[in-house]
Amino acid sequence: MDSPWNELTLAFSRTSMFPFFDIAHYLVSVMALKRQPGAAAMAWKNPLSSWFTAMLHCFGGGILSCILLAEPPLRFLANNTNILLASSIWYITFFCPCDLVSQGYSFLPVQLLAAGMKEVTRTWKIVGGVTHANSYYKNGWIVMIAIGWARGAGGSIITNFEQLVKGGWKPEADEWLKMSYPAKVTLLGSVIFTFQQTKHLAISRHNLMFLYTMFLVATKITMMITETAIMPFAPFEDTLSRMLFGWQQQFSSCEKKTETKSSFNGTGSSTSKPIAVASDKVKKKHTKKTE
Repeated sequence: MDSPWNELTLAFSRTSMFPFFDIAHYLVSVMALKRQPGAAAMAWKNPLSSWFTAMLHCFGGGILSCILLAEPPLRFLANNTNILLASSIWYITFFCPCDLVSQGYSFLPVQLLAAGMKEVTRTWKIVGGVTHANSYYKNGWIVMIAIGWARGAGGSIITNFEQLVKGGWKPEADEWLKMSYPAKVTLLGSVIFTFQQTKHLAISRHNLMFLYTMFLVATKITMMITETAIMPFAPFEDTLSRMLFGWQQQFSSCEKKTETKSSFNGTGSSTSKPIAVASDKVKKKHTKKTE
C-alpha cells in the first residue's frame, strides 16, 4: 500500500490544467501585456494585432518548441477550446465595461492566486517538453533541456520577436542577453527533469513535480509579497562564475601586483644609485683632505 505522501504527489501529478489553471495562465499573460505602455490604446486601434500579441504571450512556449523541433508553428491553433478560452480572457481584459477585470485583478490575493496557478502550469509545460523531445531524440540531453526550457519560458523569447517587428525591441531586455528569474528557474527545472527522464536522478517523476512546483509557488509568492526581485540563484551563480570563469581575473590581478612590485623595486634601485655616487665623492674628498 502506498504511503500518504506518494498518494498525494501522484494525485497532484495527475491534476488537469484545464480549465482553471489554464485560465490563470492566460489571465496573468494578458494582464502583463495590458500593462505595457500603449497596449490598451493599440487594442482599440488595431484589435487584430492586439489579439495576435496576446496569443503569442499565451502560447509562445509551444510555438518556440515547435519551431525547434521542425513542427508546424501554428499547431496550437488546432486546439480550438484553448484558443477560444484565451481569446475570451483577452477580450474581457481589454474591453470589459468599467475595466472590471483589471480592477478585480488589482487585489493582491487575486494576483497571488493567479500567479501561483500559473507556476503550476510551468511545471507541466517543462515535463511535457522534455517528454516530447525524448520521443524524437532518445536520451538526447541537450535537445530535451532546450525543448523543456522553450516550452516553459519561451513566451518571453517569442514576444521579443514581436517587439522587434513593432520596432519596440530593446537589447537590454532580451532574454538571451539578460535572463530573467522565470527563464533561469525554467532552465533549472528542464535540466532536473531531463536527468530524471534519463534515469540519472533517483526520484520518481510525481515526487519531483510536486517538490519543484512547491518551490516555484513559494518563491513567486514571496517575491510578490515582499515586492522585491529575490534571486535565489545569485549566491550559486557568483560561486560558479568565480570557480569556472574567475581564474583569468585572478591571474591578471596577480600579474598587476607583480608588475607594481617590480616597478617599485626598479625606482628604489635607481634612487639608491645617486646616493651611492654621492657617498663615494664624499669619501674621496675626505681622503684628499687627510693627505
